[in-house]
Parts: sequence; structure tokens; C-alpha cells
Amino acid sequence: MLKNIDPLLNADVLQALRAMGHGDELVLCDANFPADSVARQTVLGKVLRIDGVGTREAARAILSVMALDTAVEVAAHRMEVVGEPDNVLPVQQEVQLEINHAEGRERIMGSIERFAFYDVARTAYCVIATGERRFYGCFVFKKGVIAPEA
Repeated sequence: MLKNIDPLLNADVLQALRAMGHGDELVLCDANFPADSVARQTVLGKVLRIDGVGTREAARAILSVMALDTAVEVAAHRMEVVGEPDNVLPVQQEVQLEINHAEGRERIMGSIERFAFYDVARTAYCVIATGERRFYGCFVFKKGVIAPEA
């Protein structure tokens, strides 16, 4: 165990988060997402796991150590509900709350059509799979920077 590090962040996830650079993207996905096959095409080349929790808890843990990109208007995206792109499901609302809390302000979350989401995911730095069983618990986060101390 490490002090002040969420215990959900296992060694593999921490290593990937630390290795990512400004502008790199990670995919946080639910249990139904084709995580293994998509992850093989990412920069990291393998799926990472935060098992036993949903995307809300995993997002909270990740965002406790990773800043979102402020150089872009939208640094987080959700997978759109097929045929209902404006429908924001409860699991997506929950992750929005975690983003706002971690960032200390409201941040716009964009949306990506399902098949376009898979294309984006294949170019991400890594895929982190969770135990989330609710549909559309899939997100892309773009890593930001931590400002130097004055």
C-alpha cells in the first residue's frame, strides 16, 4: 500500500498513468467493451484492469492522480447510446460528477458515436477495463499537465 494513492490503482495502472504524456489518451471501459482486442492495438498493447468496481470508482481513482488536458475544450468523452446520441445515462452522469470534482470545476464531456469510439480507442495509449456491467460505461480521458510550483 502507498500513502495517498487510491488502492484501486494497481502497479500496472500506475505505471501506465505515469508513462503517459500530455495529450495521450486512455480508455476507461465497462465489462462488455472488447477491451482485450482493442487494447492490443494501443500504444501499451495490452489491457489493464481495475476489477471489482464500476467506472465511477475507477474514474475517481484515475483522476485522483491524473489531470485532464486544459489545452483542449473537451478532454473527456463518453460513448454515445446507439440511436440516442443526446441520451446521457446514469453511469455517464456519475463519471461527469467525478470529472467535475477532480477538476474543481465543471468540465464539458463530449460524446463519440459507438463505432467511432472503437476507432479512437485503438489509437489510445491504453485501455483500462472495469467490472462495470451497466451499458455505455465507456470513456476516453486526455491527459493534461501539472503546472510547475511557483
